[in-house]
Amino acid sequence: MHQKAIGDTAGAVWKVLGQKGRVALTTLPKLLDQDGALVQQGVGWLAREHKVAFEKDGRALYVKLTAHE
Repeated sequence: MHQKAIGDTAGAVWKVLGQKGRVALTTLPKLLDQDGALVQQGVGWLAREHKVAFEKDGRALYVKLTAHE
């Protein structure tokens, strides 16, 4: 069951990034109205599949879809 929740959250993250582009990692839980740990697990799922990339800008860490997504 937990794996399904992570997969569902990964899909929601993918959809938000497709709509908004680059998003601060700390902003994603608020945008999705989800628990921060679950959102981070979803981002990790996408990272493992090479679907997201990370950018550091000052102290903020941003996530965005990779070019082929």
